[in-house]
Amino acid sequence: MLLSQGVSIKELAEYLGHEDPGFTLRTYTHLMPSSHERARKAVDRVFRARKTRSTSRTA
Repeated sequence: MLLSQGVSIKELAEYLGHEDPGFTLRTYTHLMPSSHERARKAVDRVFRARKTRSTSRTA
């Protein structure tokens, strides 16, 4: 739940007492089913912003 709320892997590892954030990442990321959807939306926003900027330059 903390990862889905924007807490970084490093912060979560420290909170849980894990020395290696990689361990935390490998252990808990499967619990974030929406991460793929969030990534897709982020990529869409980047390309949409680029398209908007290039369109406004040609106008």
